[in-house]
Amino acid sequence: MDTVLGKTDKLGRTLMHEHLTIDLSAKKDADANLNDDEAMIEDMETLKAHGIDTIVDVTNLGMGRDIARMIAISERSGINVVAATGFYKTTFFPKMVYEKNVEELSTFMINEIVNGIDKTEIKARIIGEIGTSQDAFTNEEKKVFQAAAYAHKITGVPITTHTTLGKLGLKQIELFEKNGVDLEKVIIGHVDLNPDIDYYFKVLEKGCYIGFDTIGKNSYQPDTLRASNLCKLIERGYASRIVLSLDITRKSQLKKYGGYGRSYILESFVPMLLRNGINQKDIDMMMIENPRRVFGGR
Repeated sequence: MDTVLGKTDKLGRTLMHEHLTIDLSAKKDADANLNDDEAMIEDMETLKAHGIDTIVDVTNLGMGRDIARMIAISERSGINVVAATGFYKTTFFPKMVYEKNVEELSTFMINEIVNGIDKTEIKARIIGEIGTSQDAFTNEEKKVFQAAAYAHKITGVPITTHTTLGKLGLKQIELFEKNGVDLEKVIIGHVDLNPDIDYYFKVLEKGCYIGFDTIGKNSYQPDTLRASNLCKLIERGYASRIVLSLDITRKSQLKKYGGYGRSYILESFVPMLLRNGINQKDIDMMMIENPRRVFGGR
């Protein structure tokens, strides 16, 4: 498996939707720029001490992806970092998304997967996060999804998505189906931002993975609800189709700035799951086995 430091034989305990160098300050919010690398290294070192081996950094072009900084953070922290290719969503698209067609955008992604990112030998191993706006695809978002589908079919790498407030996952799946994507290689992201558990089941019935990947963001949904919903999903036999993460995107979420930090998932959220009756085997399934399968491991 390729990481920013080369190949690794073991992903281990993995967070599937994270950001090390994201810059969403186009929101006119300086907090949405993860530009304090020392704070990030401290966060990652703590995460490593709590037993996380790998993070998947789904920061792509237009979001502040910085391969050199990703390498340095991985080296200092000892955590594997898997890199991504793609384009986020309309507000953050670079000019090339507007200027190039589906085939050209797909060629760009394929090049980052096959040859390397930013003229390095570091290869993207996932397409994402590719996103939709809250209530509908924009034309450009649809173009990116079509390009991602083609790049996926050529390379076989998985796709991970962003759904604004957990919506439009079924529409994303519909587009993937029309474009021949293997849905067993798709993670529909941020479903835990949507309180409708019936929606989760409809997505899962399509054969995708779902991301409970905004853990700790209690201002959107309380983690008590996330834990309760995970219990219901696991009771129905879906532990093998769920991945976990926190999606840290703000400095204020890091411990240095008074936030909960990524280690929160093991310090607080996993104990909450255990108290709710989820067993360690199912937690390991979501954090170890499922990430390995997403990337083609058995």
